[in-house]
Amino acid sequence: MYDYLIVGAGLFGATFAEQAKKNGKSCLVIDRRDHIAGNIHTELVEDIWVHRYGAHIFHTSDREVWDYVNRFTEFNQYINSPVAVYKDELYNLPFNMNTFSKLWGIKTPKEAQEEIARQVAKECISNPKNLEEQALSMVGRDVYEKLVKGYTEKQWGRDCKDLPSFIIKRLPLRFRYDNNYFNDRFQGIPMDGYTNMISSMLEGIEVRLGVDYLEHREELDALCEHVIYTGAIDEFYGYSLGVLEYRMVRFETEVLDEENYQGNAVVNYTEREVPYTRIIEHKHFAFGTQPKTVISREYPAEWTRGKEPYYPINNDVNMNLYQKYKELSEKEEKVIFGGRLGEYKYYDMDKVIRSAFCCLDRCNLERK
Repeated sequence: MYDYLIVGAGLFGATFAEQAKKNGKSCLVIDRRDHIAGNIHTELVEDIWVHRYGAHIFHTSDREVWDYVNRFTEFNQYINSPVAVYKDELYNLPFNMNTFSKLWGIKTPKEAQEEIARQVAKECISNPKNLEEQALSMVGRDVYEKLVKGYTEKQWGRDCKDLPSFIIKRLPLRFRYDNNYFNDRFQGIPMDGYTNMISSMLEGIEVRLGVDYLEHREELDALCEHVIYTGAIDEFYGYSLGVLEYRMVRFETEVLDEENYQGNAVVNYTEREVPYTRIIEHKHFAFGTQPKTVISREYPAEWTRGKEPYYPINNDVNMNLYQKYKELSEKEEKVIFGGRLGEYKYYDMDKVIRSAFCCLDRCNLERK
């Protein structure tokens, strides 16, 4: 018998298992994939750590979480500073003075603020009814047309006029020359990859890969006192109330016989006519100097059952459905749901760990 069966060897499951073990609890971690680390899994290709399921940059202002992950790995000093390509033009992200200077040939924050205010006033939008109107009422037409519209439509597979305004709750405008995408105090990427970090967290804990909990539920439940489930909550219940919606991402990764393909780790392509949203050049996450390089093109796509879900579509319909599943889950005596899929919530990595800490509290386990 195990005290805890943890379904999912990603960041949530590894955090809970590591802390439960320190509390003297016996744990079995299973995952239906053939590797640990979930969507932050990294693998070496041409001596380059490749993010198999898309780029993951760890960033947080939560000192407890930052200190926690630094127990298991050493982080580099990578600062996320993506650039955007629109036709033959190149812009810095997030929207900052470098962006505005390139757009309008201005130099000062005052000039940028005045130009944005002029464009916003010209739209005369007081009550945005869709994403396009929401964006125009915040940043004006130039920023929207070149840097928001096409990228967003590719990401969601729909015209911006057909998307709800809440998707863009805010578009950060920085009136300073600062290309750092995140405002968080701590930022970086594990120097030996995320998978090795998760491996360190799971040291001394039994892990079984290629095991599908839902196919062997009765047998696995008999092995444990409690289940921490990080899979999709609707799948757990056999989609009995309906299917929660996601967007997914398809990756095309290739090795190139050149040292430096695009000069930056992340380059967004904001025209809708370009089928991918961005190209990741993995070596630049680690300041690599290898003779070859590895790039990944990311193609957003409609999610279907059996595919890997990435981004929850948190509109009213889906959130109402999730709430019904949540009510079912709260009646479970043995199972606790957690993580991105179990809670139907898009989490940054630090928030995943914080959620796992809350799960420990719920189980009356101390953080150690």
